[in-house]
Amino acid sequence: MGAGIVGLSTAWFLQERGVDVTVVDREGVGAGASWGNAGWIAPALAIPLNQPAVLRYGLASLLNPTAPLRISPKPDVGRARFLAKFASNCRHAKAREVVRANLPMNEECFEAFDVLTGNGVDVPRTETAITALFRDGRDADVLRHELADMRAEGQQIDVTELTGDALREQVPLAGPAATVGLAVENQRFVDPGRFVTALGDAVVERGASLHRFRVVDIAKHHDGVMVKGSGGEFLIAGAAVVATGAWLPGLTRRWRRTWVEAGRGYSFTVPTERPVLGPIYLPTVRVACTPYQGGLRVAGTMEFRDADDPVVPARVRAIASSAATMLDGVRWDEMRDVWVGPRPVSADGLPYIGELGDRVYVAGGHGMWGFAHGPITGRLLTEQITTGKQPEALAPFDPHRSGR
Repeated sequence: MGAGIVGLSTAWFLQERGVDVTVVDREGVGAGASWGNAGWIAPALAIPLNQPAVLRYGLASLLNPTAPLRISPKPDVGRARFLAKFASNCRHAKAREVVRANLPMNEECFEAFDVLTGNGVDVPRTETAITALFRDGRDADVLRHELADMRAEGQQIDVTELTGDALREQVPLAGPAATVGLAVENQRFVDPGRFVTALGDAVVERGASLHRFRVVDIAKHHDGVMVKGSGGEFLIAGAAVVATGAWLPGLTRRWRRTWVEAGRGYSFTVPTERPVLGPIYLPTVRVACTPYQGGLRVAGTMEFRDADDPVVPARVRAIASSAATMLDGVRWDEMRDVWVGPRPVSADGLPYIGELGDRVYVAGGHGMWGFAHGPITGRLLTEQITTGKQPEALAPFDPHRSGR
């Protein structure tokens, strides 16, 4: 259940083990957070969201409708409980725990993508640096410290500091306000929509059937499971994987409460007057920019709001306005492909990957790193499903880590 990068990767690797697969999604391939993200495969920048600085920033921005972090003012008891739990996990010790848990995923994520692109998912990937831009060295210190913390836990990170002509040679779009750059070397990016579409095509070509309906319940059925749809549809299988992103809690509550909320992100594409040589990161305004179809895809914001709510135009304008302060040569008034998608954010910064019970498995809650960790999640979960043994790398993400 779920035809985003996590669900389709799981389907693909299950097929590699000889498993017959059926994929169910309410809208089709890549309709959620998998399509409009920045397309970064950047393990060196898999920085935990649950940090004290993020909590302080979130509290300070509650009354600012244009802030990069925004919480819907609409009363919602469930979201309030999630945010309270999230706030309790915004601690340095917990952030370090998340970094350590992600290390095996980061180490294997390139290889997992290579397996897919080398076996039918024919989408080019670009190896490059991702360059973060700052007004001055003091602003850059925040990212320097975050990268140092990750490096201290064992994450391999190679950074080149840039100023002056070297900075503008690396990032021709850097505006006059940008005086310092940190180039995080040896990362990758792809066109995310193209990649997920190709992955879905590959899964179908290898024999999977794809059904479009909204799943409302999963029930035990003889020696397997029954998946029920909102229109009376049903499917029977030997096992089920719930990979529905921000909609996980509604399907997993029979076995366990999954503390996941929609952290909605926006993106749009704009033409540029200068070449875009590689991805650009604007940490102070939480914006990621990627070369895309001859222009620049601009992605940003974290909006805790109902997953199915429409685009909020003010949020889009805020992203463009904040990015424009650091970039030059961008035609902001020619914006196209405006998109919003719900990233599944977990309360403790760790995704849920593993067995729930009754032959039902879960894979989701990756937050901002679902695209980068999607293929390796699918490969590791396939190992657990087909062997009955939990891979060591999945132990921190066990869905029952906080009890049934």
